[in-house]
Amino acid sequence: MPLITYRKALNEALAEELSRDENVILIGEEVAEYNGAYKVTEGLWKRFGSKRVVDTPISEGAFIGLGIGASLLGIRPVIELMFWSFAYVAFDQIINNAASVRYMSGGLIHVPIVIRGPSNGGTNVAATHSHTPENFLANTPGLKVVCPATAYDAKGLMKAAIRDNDPVCVMENTLLYGESWEVPEEEYVIPLGVADVKREGTDISLIAHGRAVLTALKAAEILENEHKIHAEVIDLRSIRPLDEETILQSVRKTHRAVLVDENKPFCGVSSQITTLIQEKAFDDLDAPIMRVCSLDAPAIYSPELEKQQLPTAERVVSKALSIC
Repeated sequence: MPLITYRKALNEALAEELSRDENVILIGEEVAEYNGAYKVTEGLWKRFGSKRVVDTPISEGAFIGLGIGASLLGIRPVIELMFWSFAYVAFDQIINNAASVRYMSGGLIHVPIVIRGPSNGGTNVAATHSHTPENFLANTPGLKVVCPATAYDAKGLMKAAIRDNDPVCVMENTLLYGESWEVPEEEYVIPLGVADVKREGTDISLIAHGRAVLTALKAAEILENEHKIHAEVIDLRSIRPLDEETILQSVRKTHRAVLVDENKPFCGVSSQITTLIQEKAFDDLDAPIMRVCSLDAPAIYSPELEKQQLPTAERVVSKALSIC
């Protein structure tokens, strides 16, 4: 299989879906003539034209509202955010409107919209550009949330998100855009709500999503090479819907869990996973559940300090050793 970047995988998914369905359109700041702030939409404006790939003013509330209205009439908009931090000015549109229409219409009206863009710290762009709001969004019934960790997952999940009839939030990571993975040339789709066992293990489960999966994989290597501890790494891939069974099967096998999460710890995604394990697999645990999250403070501007604010493999190893 060819090696392609996370960025290229997303680009291929968008191109394939634009070709497959004439109702799919791309909307966002600089997505057309400029090829996207992160070059994810590179070449798509030239290929599909200005009616399918549309540049917008800098007004997230306006163009997300535009996308919601279009989706009510049968269009399938894919909306790019330059940062998910900027979605906060459009929360009324996303949460009060996109998430609520199907329920409030008794299932008669769907909102097939995708909102995508980077949701991460670690790029030294300070507190107002570094949020990871997947927990906020997943808290809202009616929204679906996915966090791809690899190019393979990014392509497959994006295609599933575009085909879904509900609003889907795709949380990407700027630090992954230039990283490469094997991606098959033949078409594939990864269903929403299906986790992936990235590494088999027997002694402890490391459960993560997004770029934290790579942190967990690095920690698993250290645990095996230096401590003879065989860690299983579970990539959630989808936050809502959540693949509860894969999580529980892993914990029932290993009897220990460390949750790795670039969310803040207070009311974060890992809090929900902890509750799930406590309620449904408590008798299978041989030790307390541990969490490694971003430090509970606004994103630190200093590059060296921000590296320590995010989960590190060393912190994961330390937590794992404490319960093994």
